[in-house]
Amino acid sequence: MLDGDTILAALRSLSTRLGRRGVSGEINLLGGTAMVLAFQARQTTKDVDAIFAPTAAIREEALAVAEELDLPRDWLNDAAKGFTSPSGGFLDLPGIELPNLRVLAPAPDYLLAMKVMAARAAGPGGRGDKEDIRFLILRLGLSSLDQILAIVQRYYDPSRILPRSIYIVEEILAEEGLS
Repeated sequence: MLDGDTILAALRSLSTRLGRRGVSGEINLLGGTAMVLAFQARQTTKDVDAIFAPTAAIREEALAVAEELDLPRDWLNDAAKGFTSPSGGFLDLPGIELPNLRVLAPAPDYLLAMKVMAARAAGPGGRGDKEDIRFLILRLGLSSLDQILAIVQRYYDPSRILPRSIYIVEEILAEEGLS
């Protein structure tokens, strides 16, 4: 598991390594990393899911960072890009200014939409999306399924919303005493 300090150290090292190559990059954080760094909603995440460019240079330098900091080789990956939306928005992450790496995170409503679409159940030793969804619902002051689905539908085709997603949201609303 990676905590916020470890992720920041890795991003700083990545920025330094990109600078040595004369490259400037951009990384759009997704999932658990956004929950850790942008919202301080939890302490750790399994890895850093992100969309990044230039892809090849960042992949190469991320491998060197993994070796340097004794991180898993896939500490930085783009496996979650399948949950992104072309209409999703990212914002600069306050407090993280690196000379050769721009770091962004999804807007809270967009991250909620991605988490609802993924709606992964907790696996052995892992965490699912339910607590992140709960945090974002409360953070955004939402109180009904209709409000939440309206946000999700801003970013995704309604026919792609799975029944388990609706079930998780309804369960959270009931647990929180909301409609």
